[in-house]
Amino acid sequence: MTSYQKIKFSCFTLEGLNSFATVLYFNYLYFFMQDKFGFDNKRNLALAALLGLVYTFASWQAGKFAQRNGYFFALKIGFSIMAVSLAAGLIFSSVPAKIFAAACVTIGMCFIWPTLEALVSDGETAANLPRAVGIYNVVWATTNALAYFVGGALKDAFGYRIIFILPMAIVLVQLALVFWLQHHATEMAREAPRQPGIASPVEQHLPASPLAKTFLKMAWLSNPFAYIAINTLIALMPGIAARFHLSTMFAGFIGSLWCFVRLGAFVMLWRWEKWHYKFLWLAGSFAILILSFATILMSPSLAVLVVAQIFFGGAIGLIYYSSLFYSMDAGDTRGEHGGIHEAAIGAGNCVGPAIGAAALQFLPQVEHSGAIAVSALLLCGFGGLLSIWKTAR
Repeated sequence: MTSYQKIKFSCFTLEGLNSFATVLYFNYLYFFMQDKFGFDNKRNLALAALLGLVYTFASWQAGKFAQRNGYFFALKIGFSIMAVSLAAGLIFSSVPAKIFAAACVTIGMCFIWPTLEALVSDGETAANLPRAVGIYNVVWATTNALAYFVGGALKDAFGYRIIFILPMAIVLVQLALVFWLQHHATEMAREAPRQPGIASPVEQHLPASPLAKTFLKMAWLSNPFAYIAINTLIALMPGIAARFHLSTMFAGFIGSLWCFVRLGAFVMLWRWEKWHYKFLWLAGSFAILILSFATILMSPSLAVLVVAQIFFGGAIGLIYYSSLFYSMDAGDTRGEHGGIHEAAIGAGNCVGPAIGAAALQFLPQVEHSGAIAVSALLLCGFGGLLSIWKTAR
């Protein structure tokens, strides 16, 4: 394995560890708030909206910070903030303290994802970029699904303290790995200065399609709407579990199904590239997203819930993959583009739960009012996608 390959492998290792740690903490934070402080669907949605708002602005600025000040410096700041914030969340027991700690963990995380996206993409030629993005997506989706799947069992075995302690331990390991990685990359830069994450890319990257900017706009529109659905679903999963009388462990088993389907979609989209710059693939996924999301939240049975998650995971997979691939393919300021990509995710994480919480607040008499309101919002996003495509053509 060459020095260049070792750096890339280390970046993928950081990514996988970070995905596991953040999913274990954030996905089960809503179960924690429900069980320990009596949070209902409305309060969990409001919490999700707050964290999404923080993520929107922090990731946008963090991506620009990483581009200006260096990737490794940004990673060290991010992991340090996360470690301290997770420790605070473990130590302090009041509701405001838990929420403030979660917001600070979110800020720390914002320095991580845009930077890792840029690190794995920098230095790649047009021919190699799809492979790098493909590996990136498969790695984080694998540990994401695994964390959601086993998180409930870990909580049942060790209590809720595990969602603070284990992520904190992982983050400290990541911080040590960053110091090692920076030292190794600096040594390599003395031999070959133009390496990823240290200097400018090996060559000027040209997008694979003249419509790259249009697809980038459509992807940046679609991805936040995908995360409107995702974060609304995650915040409501404790309520869904209660409706079907599921323990936290079985809620993790069943609720993680769409994550494994998304992983399968990532593998397929990585190996099969015919979907690149094809409008019908993106539009079709958006339509399926809307239908499957509404079905999951209003499903009358576990069987319907399971089937709907299969379609949901596939649609989410293509929409997310499109956003990241077009972000990396359409320009060379990848740290900044990664920040915008993550900010779009944060916008979705904020708006969806906020709309759902508002619907439950003002229309409590309407059954599934939150699901209906968010589904209507998704339809508006689909209309925006069609409008961008029509204008471009």
